[in-house]
Amino acid sequence: MRKARAIRCEFIELLPSTLEPETLYVSMKYKNMVHLCFCGCGRKVITPLSPTGWELTFDGREVSLFPSVGSWNLPCRSHYWITRSRVEWEEQWSAERIAAGFTRDRADKERYYRRDGQSHVLRDSGEPQVTRPEERRSLWERMKSWF
Repeated sequence: MRKARAIRCEFIELLPSTLEPETLYVSMKYKNMVHLCFCGCGRKVITPLSPTGWELTFDGREVSLFPSVGSWNLPCRSHYWITRSRVEWEEQWSAERIAAGFTRDRADKERYYRRDGQSHVLRDSGEPQVTRPEERRSLWERMKSWF
């Protein structure tokens, strides 16, 4: 299996009948994104654009997504960031961390949709706390903190 490093982005209205590998399809009209998993397994990954889903940044040339994409329900269990049209591979999460993430996401959605007129999502401070790639500590910094 070949893992993608660089991807291209295609802005579309409707989902194409065939998805090309290493391509992120974005429908602003339907506030949805879809791609074949970047690990190469060929499975379809759908990521909704919403205040409680993923956030897309497009600078006219490159795209970035926040938060990371965790394909926890797929056999490959891939986990990656899309930053400046590049795939940054992450560690897989444990079953406990995945469950905690689903619980946190569900609570975030409930809080968001309960609030009238609010356009932000409240985040719990507990694990798993997702950080943007530029905020992640290097391996050396993590090792130093252990000692």
